[in-house]
Amino acid sequence: MKNLIRMIAFSLALVVFGGADLRAEPIKIGVAAEPYPPFASLDASGKWVGWEIEFVDALCAEAKLDCVLTPIAWDGIIPALNAGKIDVIAASMSITDERKKLIDFSDRYYRSPVRIVGLKSKKMDATPAGLKGLVLGVQASTTHEDYARKHYAGSVAEVKIYQTQDEAQQDLVAGRIDAIQAEAIGLDSFLAADPGKSCCEFKGDVPDDPDILGLGAGLGLRKDDAALRQTLNAAIKAIRANGRYNEITAKYFSFDIYGD
Repeated sequence: MKNLIRMIAFSLALVVFGGADLRAEPIKIGVAAEPYPPFASLDASGKWVGWEIEFVDALCAEAKLDCVLTPIAWDGIIPALNAGKIDVIAASMSITDERKKLIDFSDRYYRSPVRIVGLKSKKMDATPAGLKGLVLGVQASTTHEDYARKHYAGSVAEVKIYQTQDEAQQDLVAGRIDAIQAEAIGLDSFLAADPGKSCCEFKGDVPDDPDILGLGAGLGLRKDDAALRQTLNAAIKAIRANGRYNEITAKYFSFDIYGD
């Protein structure tokens, strides 16, 4: 009878915690290994810093989870999640229907417009007509690559793919491409400091395409981790309600990045 009771209790625990006690071992938080300031980058001492890093720290503290940052190359981050190498993706990943076929997402934790930044010396806007004949840089395996291929590639512009956003920005500064497409929040940081502010300027927000650009950034999770998703959703709601979210945001941005 005692063994039966233990088995029932263990089975109930598996149901409640989705197959594992969330606090039994560290939660591996996957961040993109490539720098993406002001969200995540390495400082001079080799420590990860940025808005998204502080956001994750606040979430884990609120949920009382032991979390460990685990850098993963961006183009392999979803396979790493599903292979169990990480437990959560925290890398400004847009919530899209295509990605939902592979993974689950938490609630949105920020949403940024998508814009074009280009050389001051080149006249352009964010429309297909405005980019005709130009070279546009985007990061590989992102919604920006998908959007650019659909709306600008071919007869409109030459779309050049980069493994990191930083590489695209470096080529723009060097004049090897005419423009880049990325989230407004990240590009604002690029334009606020040299050499971005010297060479380049905002050219316009791209027309929205929710099917590609998604509904904002969410934490990526395996489809069988419902309990962890619920825990993180509750933590997102809590830090927005108690002011911690706004406190972190004010250190990096002059506006509310959560979005309407």
